[in-house]
Amino acid sequence: MQPKHIQRFIGIPDHDVSMVHFLHDSGQATECDEKVREVVVELGRKRRRFRCVCGQFFQRYYDCREELVRDLPWGPWPVVNLLVPRFRVDCPTCGVKTEPLDWIAAPARHTRRLAEAVALACREVRSIQAIAEGFHLSWDTVKSIDWKALDKRLNPPEFGDVRHLAIDEFSIRKGHTYGTIFLDVQRSRVLWVCATRQKEAVVDVFQRVFGERVCQGIQAVSMDWWEAYESAVRQCLPNAEVVWDLFHVIKKYNHEVIDRVRMDQARRCQTDEERRLMKKTKFILLKNRRNLRDDEPARLKELLAANRPLCTAYILRDGLRHLWDYVYCGAAGKWFRGWYQRAVHSRIRPLSRFARSIKERLDGVLAHCRFPISSGKLEGINNTIKVIKRVAYGFRDQDYFFLKIRSQFPGVTHYETG
Repeated sequence: MQPKHIQRFIGIPDHDVSMVHFLHDSGQATECDEKVREVVVELGRKRRRFRCVCGQFFQRYYDCREELVRDLPWGPWPVVNLLVPRFRVDCPTCGVKTEPLDWIAAPARHTRRLAEAVALACREVRSIQAIAEGFHLSWDTVKSIDWKALDKRLNPPEFGDVRHLAIDEFSIRKGHTYGTIFLDVQRSRVLWVCATRQKEAVVDVFQRVFGERVCQGIQAVSMDWWEAYESAVRQCLPNAEVVWDLFHVIKKYNHEVIDRVRMDQARRCQTDEERRLMKKTKFILLKNRRNLRDDEPARLKELLAANRPLCTAYILRDGLRHLWDYVYCGAAGKWFRGWYQRAVHSRIRPLSRFARSIKERLDGVLAHCRFPISSGKLEGINNTIKVIKRVAYGFRDQDYFFLKIRSQFPGVTHYETG
């Protein structure tokens, strides 16, 4: 039986459909659709020319054997196998070789169209196990298909004309194990991921992956205050300015000033009323005013009115944010000098220390006037990474994990140059 519509439905080049078998679990043929668990389609060869892996064609073949090749699901039956004759040729150049078939994803025994369908499904944030169950494939097969598709699509990386870069860490696993993400800010594209945040690893990425030409063209890099990043950038990117990110500066201020002053003041409480005011106020102080809810605004107002050091630190934090609103370095520098004088004369030690550390890095803070970039996008990327890890219940293959991260952020094609 070889109806033309079945031949067109299968659509295998240079092959005819000889027979279709419907099998149940025991492997025996069945005519009951409810019992069909596998469909086997026998294919016959139409072309009588045979190709070697080197590209030479022959009129005769060495020998032939049949091979089952997994194909896309067919109607209500998810498991479809093609019984394909595989010919070997005796090539004078290569020896005895199996003829390559372009529609088979060699060396695996499945069709390319099945591999493309699985790879497309893997682009969604879904677990490999869920996709494997949907296609009735093994976990290892789906992972292998996805890994090969990602490697082909993403490697070697194409950097183009990267001008503005953002670098930040992300958590790989518990126990302070961190990796580093390199983001093209203009295109919102993850360029590379490395397994640590140490200087040597970052330098290796710049030298081995980015290359001298790309490094020469980078004009600005947004980052936090991690010294390893700063040192690696200054060593490998001669034309780049370091831009300290507002989010990380305020985060550091919250940790080193607000939280420290709060704990110091809590230890000095002498009355029950003072202890009541200080109780459970950490996150109220760390929040932005617009994010306060319920009775939190009233509690914050009462706390700041009763504690002058906390009030001073809180007000100066809100003032520090305005430094990133300036677009002219001269005006920003003049404003900072006023803020610095108020901070160092506050007689609050954590605040004075922080103000001096900002002054030492003032060039990187004022660089935002020339390059208004930030690593804020990386914070959103970090949240997506957490989702990827949670859905997959973790990754055993770190290289595969990094490819999944890069695939989720391929970037935009059109962007504005600044």
